Parts: sequence; C-alpha cells; structure tokens
Amino acid sequence: MSNVNIKRAVENIRANTTVYTPVVEMIVNAIQAIDEAGRKDGKVQVRTQRNAQVELDGSLPEVTGFDIEDNGIGFNDAHRNSFDTLYTDLKIAEGGKGFGRFTGLKYFEDLHVKSIYRDGAVLKARSFSMGKEHEIIVREKVTPSDKQDTGTVVTLAPLKTGRAFDKKLSTIARSLVERLLPYFITQDYVCPDIVLSEQDGSSAIRLNDFVSNELSAVIREIGIDRKTFTLKASDTEEEFLVRVFKLYSPRNQKSRISLVAHKREVSGSAIHKYIPEFVDEFLEKDRNGEVDSTRNYIIKAYVFGPYLDRNVSLERGGFEFQMDSDLILGIGQTQIEQDAATIAREAMGADITFRQEKKKERVQSYVDEEAPWHKAILEKIDLSGMPYNPSNEEIETRLQKEKFAQEIAIKRDVAKLMAETNFENVQDSVIEIVNKISGTSKNDLIHYIALRRKILDIFGKSLETDESGTYSSEGVVHDIIFPRKGDTDITSFHDHNLWIVDERLNFTTYVSSDLPLNGGNTDRPDLLVYNKRVLFRGDNEASNPITIFEFKKPQRDDFVNPSSREDPVQQIVRYVNDIRDGKYKTPEGRKILVAENTPFYGYIVCDLTAKVETWLEREKNFTPMPDRLGWFQWMGNINLYVEVISWDKVLKDAKMRSQIFFQKLGI
Repeated sequence: MSNVNIKRAVENIRANTTVYTPVVEMIVNAIQAIDEAGRKDGKVQVRTQRNAQVELDGSLPEVTGFDIEDNGIGFNDAHRNSFDTLYTDLKIAEGGKGFGRFTGLKYFEDLHVKSIYRDGAVLKARSFSMGKEHEIIVREKVTPSDKQDTGTVVTLAPLKTGRAFDKKLSTIARSLVERLLPYFITQDYVCPDIVLSEQDGSSAIRLNDFVSNELSAVIREIGIDRKTFTLKASDTEEEFLVRVFKLYSPRNQKSRISLVAHKREVSGSAIHKYIPEFVDEFLEKDRNGEVDSTRNYIIKAYVFGPYLDRNVSLERGGFEFQMDSDLILGIGQTQIEQDAATIAREAMGADITFRQEKKKERVQSYVDEEAPWHKAILEKIDLSGMPYNPSNEEIETRLQKEKFAQEIAIKRDVAKLMAETNFENVQDSVIEIVNKISGTSKNDLIHYIALRRKILDIFGKSLETDESGTYSSEGVVHDIIFPRKGDTDITSFHDHNLWIVDERLNFTTYVSSDLPLNGGNTDRPDLLVYNKRVLFRGDNEASNPITIFEFKKPQRDDFVNPSSREDPVQQIVRYVNDIRDGKYKTPEGRKILVAENTPFYGYIVCDLTAKVETWLEREKNFTPMPDRLGWFQWMGNINLYVEVISWDKVLKDAKMRSQIFFQKLGI
C-alpha cells in the first residue's frame, strides 16, 4: 500500500518532457524486462490507438493512445512492489529513477497494466491501473493464467485534451527511433525487435531497420577519427564519447547535439548554436561525387558518458548540472555541447569548410560593394560566430561590434600607456598602439569617403530630368546640400553636405538655411520655394569672411527678367549691406562683427542657360571662368566677391576633389 500525492507529483514534472516521453519510458521498461528474462527472441510491439470518428477529409484519425507489449519477465511481486514505490531503486543499475511511470499521467488520462509472470512453477495474470490520488496501484487483480509465456501489455490512453501526436506511423517511428537510437547503436548490445503498427497489427514498421538495414536506412553513422574528449570536473576528469549520425529526410529538423544518459536521449541543442554552418540541411553525394538533391540529411551527435548517467534529472528531461559553467559539479552543458559540436564539425570536414568559405565570400562581397571602410577590420575578424547566410544588417552589426571592441581596446592601451611614468617601459608599445589608432582612423576615413561617393551619385541624379522630362522639385537639391528651415543648431556637421559646394563649409561655426537672418519676419525677401539663402561663417571675428549662397532650380532662368524681384546678385548685395550696417545678430544675440575690410563671398548656384549668360555678360558685367561653367565679379566698394556657378560645375568640382580618394578605394 502506498500513500503518495500523485497529482502533485505529476504537476511537478518539468516542462521539457513531451508526449513521446511516456511512450519511450514504457518501451525502455519493456526492453529491460526482456533483458532480465534473458530472451534472445525479445520483441516489443507498439500498437497505435486512433479516434473511432472518421475524419471528413479522409485523412488518418487522431492518435489517442498506445499499447506497448513485450515478452519479458512480467510483473512479478518484485516488479509490482517496485511500481508501487515512489523513487524505487529496483532498476538503479540500469539508470532507473523510479519515477518515469508518472510521466504517463502527465500526457494520458490512464495507465493500465496487464501482465503474465511466473510465480514458482505456475504462471499468473496480474492487472491494475495507476492511481491518480494517493494509491499508485488501484483495481489490482491476480488470477491463475493459462498462457504459455510471460509478458506485459501497458496501455496509455486516452490522450489528454490539448496533446497531440503525429498521425503518420512513419513519422511516429522516426521520432521514437531518434529517442531510442542509443539502444540500437550501443556496442556489444543487441536490442530486441521493436515494431510499431496500427491497432490491428497492420502497416508494421520495424524500428531496428532504421539503423541496420542498409537499403532502407534513414539513419547512418559517420566514421570519425576522434570520438572522445575530456573535461575537468570539480575533483576529477570526465571522459565523453561522441557518435555522429546522418538523419535523412529530416523535414524541418535542424542538426542537433543529443546528450544521452543510460541509453536514453535526454536533452541537447542545435549544433548551429556553436557552429552556424550547421543551420541548413546537407545533401548526400553519389559515388561519382555528384550531389543528390533528393537525399537530404541533418547531423545528430550523440554524447555518452558516466557524468551524464550520474546527473540525469528525475524525469530524464534534463540534467542536474547547469547550462553554463557549474560551480558544484564542475562541468556545464554548454561545455559538453561545445566539444561535441567540434567533433561533429570534424566529421563533416569538407562540407563545413566549403560553407565557411562561402560565408567568407559573402562577407567580402558586402565589404567590397557596400562598406569598403571595413576592409581593415575584415582582415583580422573571426567570422566563425556569424550566421551562415548573413544579411547585410547582420554583417554590418558584426563588423561594427568588432570596430567598437578595437576602439575600446585602444582606449585601454592608451590609458595604460599614459599612466606609465617610465617611458623606457612603454616605448616598445608606442608604435603598436599608434598603428592600431591609425587603423581605426583609416576605417572612419574610408567610411566617410564612401559615403561621399553615394551622396554625389544621389546629387547627380537629382539634377537629371525624370521620365516626363521634369526636373526635381525645388526643394530636393537644396535638402541634399543642407535641409531647409534649419541651421547648425538643428542640423549637425554629420547631417549636412555643404562640402559639395565648398569644403570650407565643414569648418564653420554657424550656418543658417532658409531662415530670416534676424529672426521673426524682418527683412526677409519674398523668396520662392527654391530661392533660399545659406549664410556661413567661421568664428565671429571681424577678420573672418562671411559667405552667402543663393540656389536656383535647375534650368530656371526667369529671375533674369526685368520684371523679376528675385535678382540673386542684388539679393546678395542687399544682405551684405545689411550685415555691414549691423542689422543682424548671431544666434546667441551678439552683433555680427564686421569691419571695413571684412571679406564677403557670394555664390549663386543655377543652370547657366544662354539667357543667364547673356544677362551676366551684358547687364551684370561678370567675367566668365575658363571652363565657361561659372562667372565672377569683384565689387571692391563693399569687399564682395561673387561667383555664379552652374550645378554641373558644383557636381564636377565636388567629384574632382574626391576623385583621388575614390580611386584609392576602388569605388
């Protein structure tokens, strides 16, 4: 008689068990019963129960339970009493925890036992059910039997609501074989026949054939040179054995490491967690070395060892040691899986090397075409942890992470160097640190130059007509150079491209774009969308020049008409005179400092149509530049130098200034 809170015991079963766990438990118990009987003709018959209701679509009915029958020793008194004892130690030598039967009630409503056993010279029949409250064995009956042999039938049924099995026998068979594989592959051990079938015995599948039958096998072992590895535990060293298998037609499964305890698969992880190249399936090759696209497979690396046997959890759904480093037992699961993954990688040799080279080429292509500033980093980075088929975002993230790590290391080295009082102790390190700094600086410079190339491509495109022959809207070109309605308090140095017009703009203190020079609405000309000014200057000192820009839409030339109020030359002259007269202040409210000799520069950017050139030559008295892509004039009375340059010249000059860098980078 037992007194156990069975409901509580079942509720405390860990979540990493599955619907297959109790079925595997019963099959293993059947195997052990056959082994104990010493039979050479041992057989385990697993019969599937299905829902009696026929599916409307003609598919197979749902699986609702299983009958697991064996011709083993049967439930004699010793086995019966063991079943009635929580945490029994009857099968401790075989790794029994005395708890596995409780997983049956986690996934099935009932567990029934019918058994024939030998009691002295006679055979007896024992039947009982597993209780759900305090008694483990309920409704027990023992009667004389007229059977000729011993054996047991364990029934798990019906399946609890919300649980489900695969419908196809072949799929169920695959799942069982993968979990029971250690029984089929253990050296010097012959596993009894295990047969899965429908309830009436039809559609029988012999699970042993998945491994032993060379013609129909879906699981094959890979011969490897190194099968063992050793890890240091708290007070000793533990040895582990690894056997690597191909699993063909794996559906949506991934290559996996499986940790085994007492011939049963317990837990594990996907191999690509450690070696990304295992994330995809592999394809078998024929005798001629040609790829057979119909013969796909994954890898399963089974790990065995006394350390695993000793530390398997109560429900065999996991282990007592930690996932990472274990301070008490000394070895964590990650350590075991990492070494097993290395052996799996060795087993797959050329296939993994090919994939790693392919990944390296993918990353190299990204750097060459999209991010040449990372070339120096790519020479040193370890790509082993990068996903097998990385996206551009994943590559960039990994390279940026490496760049950041290098910068942190340099800062640490520099800080250590600066703290050293004896220069003789650090002079050997100086050159190395300087080279590291130079390398990261070149990375940033290459990034900046490559970005310039992209911006110039976009800028050139904005100067072209679209399919309808229309030029870009008036704000597009302006915004590429400098966003409208803004200044350098809003738009930082990194977010504008004033260098397209003049490199000096990168070093100014303040830039105002499309804003009244004195705030509010004071002295703001009636400007159209594209007719905007840009004013820039260095430090607010009288000796520093002040530069004003006027942008005109490509191909626009109506501002030269006598009736136009948008004469850009006159606008610049008016701005200069207003600034000289002290009408405008800095953003901090200080007067803009000018003197009689403060130089002013004015730039008008527009398309030099014939109409504009005639206007400049005949009415404005401008002089053409040698390339005829610009005109200039010096107004000595107000210290103003004015240039009228074409959009083509702006683009051409910007490209010319950067061309040598583009050539050096091969972009």
